[in-house]
Amino acid sequence: MQFERFAVAGPALIQPKLIGDSRGYFMEAFKDAWFREHIEDVTFVQDNQSLSAQVGTIRGLHYQKSPVPQGKLVRCLKGSIYDVAVDIRPGSATFGQWVSATLSAEKGDQLWVPEGFAHGFCTLEPDTVVFYKVTNLYSQPHDAGVAFDDPDIGITWPIDMSKAVLSEKDKVQPKLASLR
Repeated sequence: MQFERFAVAGPALIQPKLIGDSRGYFMEAFKDAWFREHIEDVTFVQDNQSLSAQVGTIRGLHYQKSPVPQGKLVRCLKGSIYDVAVDIRPGSATFGQWVSATLSAEKGDQLWVPEGFAHGFCTLEPDTVVFYKVTNLYSQPHDAGVAFDDPDIGITWPIDMSKAVLSEKDKVQPKLASLR
C-alpha cells in the first residue's frame, strides 16, 4: 500500500496495490499494523455501509461530537464518489479548510478522515456502495453535522447543485460559524 498526505494535516489517501490478471484482481484492503505505523494508531470498532441509488446524492457533512468522536476509513465498493473531509478542530490553523479525493471501486483507494473532521461525499454513479470503518460506535446524541453548501467552507461539488439528492437532515445542518 502507498499513501499521500494533504496540505491539511490529518487526512490521508491510501492507495492499495491491485494485483490483477484475466480473472480480475486481488488487493489487501486493510492491515492493522501497517495502518497504525503509517497513518494513525487507532482501533476500528464498527463497519458501516451505504447504498445511494441516484447520481448526485450528497451525504454529509457529518461528524460525532466529543466524548465519542469518530475517525473514518472510507472506500467505495461499487461506483464512485467525490469524498470530502473538512477540518473542524477548534483552534486549528486550517479550521474550515477541506480536502477531497475521488474514490472508486475500480481503483480501491481509501480516504482516512480522522477525528476532528466533518465528512461527506457525493455519488458520481448510480447505485454507489460506500463502506467505512469507524473508530467509535455510532452515538445518536453526539451525531452532528455542518452544511454541505456553506460558502465559508466553499466545497466545489462536482454536480449541478440544483439536482443534488439530500436527506431532510442534511438540508438543515448548521453553518461552520456555529462551531467557533
